[in-house]
Amino acid sequence: MADPFGFLKFDRKDNPYRDVNDRVLDFKELQTPLDEKERQEQAARCMSCGIPFCHSGVFYGGKRAVSGCPNDNLIPEWNDLVYRGEFKKAFERLTRTNYLPEMTGRVCPSPCEKSCTEALNGSGVTIHDNERFIIDTAFEQGWVKESGMPVERYDYKVAVIGSGPAGLSAAWRLNRLGYQVTVYEKSDRFGGLLMYGIPNMKLDKDVVNRRISVMKEVGIKFQANTEIGKDLSYDQLASEFNRIVLAIGAGVARDLPVVGRQAEGVQFAVDFLTEVTKEVLESADKKLPKSLEGKKVIVIGGGDTGNDCIGTAIRLGAASVRQLEITPQLPESRAANNPWPEYPMTNRLGYGQEEAINAGNINLTQYTRSTTEIIVDDSNNVKAIKTVQVDPSFQPVPGSEEILEADLVLLAMGFVGVQKEILEQFEVTEVYDDNSTNNEKVFVAGDAKRGPSLVIWGIREGRLTAEKIDKDFQSQKELESQAV
Repeated sequence: MADPFGFLKFDRKDNPYRDVNDRVLDFKELQTPLDEKERQEQAARCMSCGIPFCHSGVFYGGKRAVSGCPNDNLIPEWNDLVYRGEFKKAFERLTRTNYLPEMTGRVCPSPCEKSCTEALNGSGVTIHDNERFIIDTAFEQGWVKESGMPVERYDYKVAVIGSGPAGLSAAWRLNRLGYQVTVYEKSDRFGGLLMYGIPNMKLDKDVVNRRISVMKEVGIKFQANTEIGKDLSYDQLASEFNRIVLAIGAGVARDLPVVGRQAEGVQFAVDFLTEVTKEVLESADKKLPKSLEGKKVIVIGGGDTGNDCIGTAIRLGAASVRQLEITPQLPESRAANNPWPEYPMTNRLGYGQEEAINAGNINLTQYTRSTTEIIVDDSNNVKAIKTVQVDPSFQPVPGSEEILEADLVLLAMGFVGVQKEILEQFEVTEVYDDNSTNNEKVFVAGDAKRGPSLVIWGIREGRLTAEKIDKDFQSQKELESQAV
């Protein structure tokens, strides 16, 4: 499998990021892919190890995190095929389990790479970038559309509510299995958080639209601007479709219940990112005016969304950016209780943080800091926030209060769960491990079931939901044929 000495011959080489001073001038993609020869060399680094931990998702920490890929991706196999130049076969192996590798190949944090055997005494194989190469090549060659055409078509209809990773994955697999699929989306564009929750420089929206276009070409129907409970009821869906998949995400954002929260200039991160992405999509050159020029921006919360807000604020010309995290700073190297192949819980500098520091925001992130009040002016505009240091139990430390000036406060504290009123409309009171529910017509998949999670989890659950629906349908057909 691959070159048994590849990891000794070739050093790890990631798709390089554009120069920090250039990339902050626009919202174009951050990375520049390696050429074909370099990519094959990187695939050659796959070690032919006896036990490939990369493609086996193992939970740890009370199921709070996963080691390896939770989607059962056949990583060593398609690494070998890339090394050999058999790109179509690599695509076929990759997409046996992952129906949206162009997304994961850009935004996944790659727990597979961290559990790679080569990472025991090195930096791991560039699985993430190899995946992107395979699928981008497949789109160029027309293999994606070819792979999505159903062999036969049933008179059996499935509605998919939500067009994020879980919804798109379920729709793709269901269509491939021969079902008539319609995807409903409440927004004006398809993709869910892939479209509006992740900024363009991290995931170019042309990539999302490319996938939607192919899905339409292979027979999947899409309907935007359709909100369940408002534009379409459960009864209407139940009368038209045999099965319904709720892939509506964990759309309830965690709020900040403090005095002054309703001030102008205090905004949920996802709303801020959505507004900016809409402007980028209307821009011919993916550049925007410096709408935050002279403004002081504070991002409350870490993680990917907080980092995305920082990078976006820098591109919009913010005079200063600060970030507050309530948790302590992570260590620079693995702790003793966080061994390989677990995902390393270590401090990393995000692309947005790098850009902010490069722009002069030296003391960018304050850890163990909580916001206790939002201070407003006479016109109810935010002008500052009151903060306090917290101890390991998140209790305020007396005498540690600090006031920070702000013109824009972005709440990037994650999401707390699904909109329960939608589940109630669909008469769902229980969701089972196989994504079925107490309502035999309704399935719940992705973040709507498991809470805020990675794109790859959504893809996995969409796939498994589609296969559960197919299994039930085939069993029903078999029983009907026996009855005849």
